[in-house]
Amino acid sequence: MSEVPEGLYYTAEHEWIRVEDDGTVTVGITDHAQNALTDIVYVELPESDESFKSHDEFTIVESVKSASPVFIPFSGTVISTNLELEDSPELINQSPYGDGWIAKFSIDNVDELNSLMSAEDYKNHINE
Repeated sequence: MSEVPEGLYYTAEHEWIRVEDDGTVTVGITDHAQNALTDIVYVELPESDESFKSHDEFTIVESVKSASPVFIPFSGTVISTNLELEDSPELINQSPYGDGWIAKFSIDNVDELNSLMSAEDYKNHINE
């Protein structure tokens, strides 16, 4: 059974989104997604100050099984990326909601988060 923490937003494509106290938005892939990918071997990080529109692909996560795009569920600009993933992409497997975060963004319109799933909705989505 996958871990699905309360207090985060989720997408049907298995991204999680956390709004930080300073208003920045952290994005990563869910425990369910990292389980499906198996051993993650590479993460193509976006560039700082790079802007994306809602539903754009902002990174690719490669595993021993496949390469999977990760989509941003809002419009925003990259503030920082998790550089630890360059040398230790397995952090996503070990701690998808902690040390395995991918990028932090400034969000253009916080109302875009209203269309995302709650933890309960996401659990229903993955049937757990």
